[in-house]
Order: sequence, then C-alpha cells, then structure tokens
Amino acid sequence: MNTSLVTGCSGFIGSHAAEELLKMGHKVVGLDDLSGGFTDNNPAGMEFHEGSVCDRVLVDRLFKEYKFDFVFHLAAYAAEGLSHFIKVFNYNNNLIGSMNLINSSINSGTVKCFVYTSSIAVYGKGQLPMKEDTVPMPEDSYGIAKLAVEYDLKASHEMFGLDYIVFRPHNVYGERQNIGDKYRNVIGIFMNQILQGQPMTIFGDGTQTRAFSYIDDIAPVIARSAEVPQAYDNVFNLGADVPYTVNELAETVAKVMGVEPQIRHLEPRKEVVHAFSDHSKIKRILGDAGHSTDLTEGLSRMAAWVKTHGARKASLFKNIEVSKNLPPSWLAD
Repeated sequence: MNTSLVTGCSGFIGSHAAEELLKMGHKVVGLDDLSGGFTDNNPAGMEFHEGSVCDRVLVDRLFKEYKFDFVFHLAAYAAEGLSHFIKVFNYNNNLIGSMNLINSSINSGTVKCFVYTSSIAVYGKGQLPMKEDTVPMPEDSYGIAKLAVEYDLKASHEMFGLDYIVFRPHNVYGERQNIGDKYRNVIGIFMNQILQGQPMTIFGDGTQTRAFSYIDDIAPVIARSAEVPQAYDNVFNLGADVPYTVNELAETVAKVMGVEPQIRHLEPRKEVVHAFSDHSKIKRILGDAGHSTDLTEGLSRMAAWVKTHGARKASLFKNIEVSKNLPPSWLAD
C-alpha cells in the first residue's frame, strides 16, 4: 500500500484529492493549518494532523513516522491580487513552507514523486493561450513564489533525483470551496453575496476572461498522476478549455442560484485581464485528463451544495503589510 501525504487536505482541492487517493487504495495522511480549510472537509479514512508546512519540526517528524511514498503539496494561500500587499506572509507560506517539504522529501529517501499544484499565475499577461513552454513572467508575489518552487523542484531533481510533477490549475470551483474568502475564488464570492442579499461585485467592467474549472475534472487527474511514470518531471496546465467573461459568469451564477442578477462594478484593480491555457500536453501524456464539465452544470452542483451549507461571513485579512493601492473594498467588512 502506498502512503501519501496531502498538504492542504482540509481545503477545497486538497480534500477532493485526498478522497480520490483513498479510493485508489492509498493510506492518506493529511496536514492542514485550517487557515482556509475546515475539518468538515476531511474525507473519512484519512489520518489528519493539524499544523503548518512552515513548522519544520512537525514536517520532519511526519516524514520519519510515515515514510511517505508520495507527497501531494496542495497547501497555499492562493490570493494572487492580495499577495502584492502581504509579501512576507506570501513567501513564508507559499515558498519557505514548500522548501520544508522538499527538504524532507529528499532526506527521507522514500518519496517516489512530489506532486505540486502551482498556478497559471506564473505566466503573467499577454501570453495566450498559456503554454508550458512559454517563458514565465509572473506579475504578482503569489505567482513569483509558485514559480520559485517549480524551479527548485527541477533543481532538486537534477541534484538529488527527486521526481516531481507540477500542475498549473486555474480558476477551480466546486463543492467545499470556502465561499467566505473575499480575496479569491470569484464564484464563491458571488454565491456568498447572493445568499446575503448583496449585489455581486466585479472589479472593472467585467470583460476579463477566465476558463473556470470544475473540481471533479481536476482532483482525479492530480491524484492518479503519481502512478503514471511518464508524467514525472513534467509541468502541466490543468483546467477547462473555454474562457468566459466575468460578466457572463455573474449572469450564470445568478441563474443557478435562482435570482435576478444584481451587479455592482468597482474600480478596476491591477490584474491579468485575459487568462486561459492550452492543454494539449496533459492530454498527450496523461491521456484523457478528465472530461470538461459544462459551466452551467458545474455551477449548478456547487450552488446546490452552497444552499445547503449557507452563507459564510467574509473575514478580513488582518495583517496587511503594504496598504498603498490596496482596493478599498478589501478594507471593509
């Protein structure tokens, strides 16, 4: 039996990936600091440890105790826009924490593959469709941290023989997502606002485009990749093919939530305007990389889950490091 560590296991993507690994017969050990996840998300049968990847002593202890075969590093504070204003926090969590895991993976001598979820934030703007062989040009601190981990995994493979797989998923949504996070996951933000009788807020004119990716098309691919040696030491884009404007998204979210769309446009913020990826590489190497769920179908499933679980109070990030140019709406409850 393979033993796998899943970081971010109580979060959105992590809990789904852990569930898939359990179905595959893995012994799954989860690690999460619960800063963005919830224990209710933990799948039955997983051994859960509350703690941070930044805790080097804890990370080393878990590797020595369980002698992991695979590491699925899905923990991150993935707020691209906010990362400009929380640089130290971003690099501690998303870069230094990752180095703790890489070090322990190398030192353990048991890890067959390190699976890492990066982000299309590494590409930056104006490189469409985003392809794995495009020179990365990240525009925010989050993307910079993600790219640094990618580079370190490549270097660690060349120096120490640590095999790895990097996924660059994008705009993932679905059940178990934290809809109370006001800084990321636009679909969850929209649904939470609707539940509270508030208008959906859109930065700028809403013509920004994204390809929104349903979780059931993402988590199984991540989980089974470690058992496909042809995928080792590769970087893959992962997600939906069809981009939509944020205005189109808002209209569809309102429809599946059963309300008339009420939209409030805010001042535009600095962000990549258009982002969608090419997925020919993952289809070539991993074969059928999961069917692409229709946006309305995926949103309908998420809406049903959201209505059952109810609204969440949007919480403010308390430790802003740089206040210059911070969007005013991110300062208000």
